[in-house]
Amino acid sequence: MTVLPIVVHGNPVLHRPAAPVTSFDDDLKQLIANMYETQELSNGVGLAGPQVGVGLRLFTYKFDNEDGVPPLGVVVNPLLTLGKISTSEPDPEEEVEGCLSFPGYSFPLKRAEWVTVSGQDADGNPLKFDATGWFARVMQHETDHLDGKLYVNRLNPRYTKKYKKVVKAEGWTVDGNSWVPGVDPDPFGH
Repeated sequence: MTVLPIVVHGNPVLHRPAAPVTSFDDDLKQLIANMYETQELSNGVGLAGPQVGVGLRLFTYKFDNEDGVPPLGVVVNPLLTLGKISTSEPDPEEEVEGCLSFPGYSFPLKRAEWVTVSGQDADGNPLKFDATGWFARVMQHETDHLDGKLYVNRLNPRYTKKYKKVVKAEGWTVDGNSWVPGVDPDPFGH
């Protein structure tokens, strides 16, 4: 397996919708294996294709959950049905997200408390499950990547202003920024 560089905000692949996976071949299985390895070394709970520079609709996840779903998996070509998202302000202690493609920073964000996930597994077989709580948040976060969005694109006006300052200060307005888990320092200090 190969550890893949994780691209950072500003890379065009992160800001456009990913293409559906149409070929469930050995190349896809190798990509998934590499994504698992990269995710493990990054201490992430999810990793989407665009985050490793691949504009395909798939993500891996590693999250212990109470929904009866295996704690390690891949979802290919996901579609989500979301519960209602509260319009109240996000809790700055309990509802904070981070992102491997926006490394080292975290911001509060409201998400739906439950989702139904439909998609395919690595062999192209259909899969469907419900996710609740933080597991639902992971599913929404990773699917956003496949739609060309980072979680910072969903922040309320107060936090949007803060994230835009970070982008400017870090130089994340252009392509070319990345980091390699296991080689570069962990931006979240794990």
